[in-house]
Amino acid sequence: MPESDPIPNPLVAGLHFRGKLPHLKKEGAVYFVTFRLADSLPSHEVARLKHERQAILEQARAGKSPLTWHEEEQLLAWYCDKVEALLDAGHGACWLSKPEVADLVAGALKHFKGQRYELRAWVVMPNHVHAVVWPMPGHTLSDILHSWKSFTSKAANKLLGRTGEFWQKESFDHWIRDDSEHARLVAYVENNPVKARLCKAPEDWKWSSAYERSQAL
Repeated sequence: MPESDPIPNPLVAGLHFRGKLPHLKKEGAVYFVTFRLADSLPSHEVARLKHERQAILEQARAGKSPLTWHEEEQLLAWYCDKVEALLDAGHGACWLSKPEVADLVAGALKHFKGQRYELRAWVVMPNHVHAVVWPMPGHTLSDILHSWKSFTSKAANKLLGRTGEFWQKESFDHWIRDDSEHARLVAYVENNPVKARLCKAPEDWKWSSAYERSQAL
């Protein structure tokens, strides 16, 4: 009997679920990811927005008229802007606004850069983190995110003298499809502090790839 093809790992390619929400993976893909502090937003608000976005996608597929790539980009932009506006309002304790905690998280993001992943863009905001990341062969986005969040939650809680949940359990990830979207999302990440009125130019925000790049010049 011929051997059957191995079942692909859904954490590498395909659809899998963490919590209640679906996450689409593609081997070799670059991802835009967001993770946030546990108290930064009411979880039901984010779940509502994610479900709205997913319902639009699934309705289009069920009707055999899937969204065009341009329409999917517009839908993602709508979702990101809605969540960003809520996050930038500064809800919660905003532990990442403390320089020592922001330094800790920035260091964790960069720690395995070039070994486990390429970090194309990143920013640490007062209550959330954005990154554009490419997992290297042999490493999954799920493992990378778990490593970042597990290490920093324990270390940050120790720094702050607190216990309890630090990060919201579920993160948001989006598979970047082409170069134009990649460029747009890198700009989106690095301009977040400017949009939130924390600084005048992306390179002025110390906890970001824009600042890191300006220091290397």
